[in-house]
Amino acid sequence: MLAKNRRVPTPASPSGSIATPIALIIGSCVSLQFGAALAVQLFPELGTWGITALRLSIAAVILLLAGRPRFLAWSRRQWFAVVGFGLSLGAMNGFFYAALEHLPLGPAVAIEFVGPLVLSAVLSRRLVDMAWVGLAVAGIALFGLDGVLGSEPLSPIGVALVLVAAAFWVCYIRTSARVGGLIPGVGGLAVALSIASIALLPFGVPAAMELALRPELVWLAVGTAVFASVAPYTLELVALRRLPQRVFGVLISLEPVFAALFGWLLLQQAIGPLKIAAIALVAGASVGIALASRGKADPPPVAVTTASAPVIGEAPHRATR
Repeated sequence: MLAKNRRVPTPASPSGSIATPIALIIGSCVSLQFGAALAVQLFPELGTWGITALRLSIAAVILLLAGRPRFLAWSRRQWFAVVGFGLSLGAMNGFFYAALEHLPLGPAVAIEFVGPLVLSAVLSRRLVDMAWVGLAVAGIALFGLDGVLGSEPLSPIGVALVLVAAAFWVCYIRTSARVGGLIPGVGGLAVALSIASIALLPFGVPAAMELALRPELVWLAVGTAVFASVAPYTLELVALRRLPQRVFGVLISLEPVFAALFGWLLLQQAIGPLKIAAIALVAGASVGIALASRGKADPPPVAVTTASAPVIGEAPHRATR
């Protein structure tokens, strides 16, 4: 049973430790896009929803074995948070991978960033933060413009699917931050991945049967699970314990940069002048929000009970949801 007066970590001040969460986010971006590039190669064999279900299931098994969460001792509040986290994970991944059947990796990731950037704008109360959000939005818009004006026009179906994924990404950031504050370690993430796997079971069973007949694809599926689920979600969970959600929402906008890079390196997707300009704007916004965050004061550590744990990532003066 969790101790009643367990000390729950408050978000670390960016003033002294901004480099660590930035490194975690960059690691997540690199891992996630590499995993997505691997997953694209499995789509013709297992389908988009099938590979989503499989990689979440494999990731759940890995983290359950590594973390061994004591979920029987969790409170109702903790379970509600984890269930919401799991359903957000499943929907976000499923719709995004479905969009990748119709869109190149770089523009798909860029459009999906409508979600976290809107969240950053909503949660921010400082003009300087809004300015960096605006710069990141301009970069994302250039990614989209490149998709419209480039040699491969964007598919309306793909855009619609990725916008649904963007909405669930907002839910993912909110619920991930909440689970990170209520449950220590990676136990919450492990169970959330299990819930996502169960929700996608109708897609996972046929994909697993196909995988059993194609053993040469097993290592590709495992690699997708590790690089697209285990590593990035663990790194983001830790980063969200150290950063406000509004700052995380801008820093994570580095993902289109890595998506364009890995699309070029692994999938032979071209990078034109508009993409290069977009990369510069997004990178500049991420650097700017990181430097702006360094000037914020440290919040004093507080001890809270598990029944009143704050949503990690929100400023102390904001009410929890």
